[in-house]
Amino acid sequence: MELRIQNLSKRYPNGVQALKDVSLTISAGMFGLLGPNGAGKSTLMRTLSTLQDADAGSASLDGVDLLKDKEQVRRMLGYLPQEFGVYPKVTAIELLEHFAVLKGLSDPRQRKAAVHGLLKKTNLWEARYRRLGTYSGGMKQRFGIAQALLGEPKLIIVDEPTAGLDPEERNRFHNLLAEIGENVVVILSTHIVDDVADLCRQMAVINRGQVMLSGDPLQLIKGLEGQVWKKFLARRDELSHVEAHHRVLSTRRVAGQTLIRVHAPAQPDASFEPAAPDLEDVYFLAIRGGTKPAAAAAPQAA
Repeated sequence: MELRIQNLSKRYPNGVQALKDVSLTISAGMFGLLGPNGAGKSTLMRTLSTLQDADAGSASLDGVDLLKDKEQVRRMLGYLPQEFGVYPKVTAIELLEHFAVLKGLSDPRQRKAAVHGLLKKTNLWEARYRRLGTYSGGMKQRFGIAQALLGEPKLIIVDEPTAGLDPEERNRFHNLLAEIGENVVVILSTHIVDDVADLCRQMAVINRGQVMLSGDPLQLIKGLEGQVWKKFLARRDELSHVEAHHRVLSTRRVAGQTLIRVHAPAQPDASFEPAAPDLEDVYFLAIRGGTKPAAAAAPQAA
């Protein structure tokens, strides 16, 4: 199973170029789409899920044209948007049954089996008769995944699924995504680097509507070995000097001091020490227009 996106472009009426020649090849499994807010992630997800049209380009999943065969796409698609609303006074089992009917599960016995199975899979069985308005944020997200899995979709798109979840719910949601992402294409669109590091064997970074890099996260990290350096700053006013002379990847406060990480092919000076690269370094280097890690030279992830 393979999703192929070729030269996809979208410009909104206000002149914003949301997508510019986006090309990706995505095989079965979890695929992480990383980017800051406004990078074009949601535009790409909405286009693939038939909610809006592209200006140019193509997208297909095992021969099905995602941009033209919209009815067929909707039968093979599971979608959890960033803003997933529920009817607060309706119970989980009632609303999931309703979604199942809309998904085309017309046989009552088949529909009942699917609904009950998904409520158990998402750990909502004990709360199936509770009104959705009483659900926590994590429970609502798990309900969102349940409705996305109706009809055994071949393509599942989840847009910023862990934003706002507490650590326990985030871990539970990660385990659920990992379980369902083995035999179908699952696109995880997020700005949270750790989500991609924890779940995905394929990824891409998108910024300003363009794919900045793509590949295997572990290989991308390996491509930065020996090129990331760290240093504690004695004074905050040192930062502007460092930024003027080095490519700063990130800054953070640690024990009351400012820790900076920079990208350089060799040790900038004796005050810097080597740092083990991570996916956050790959991400920041990509969105800031730096040189791509060696392992990211290929334009597509397969």
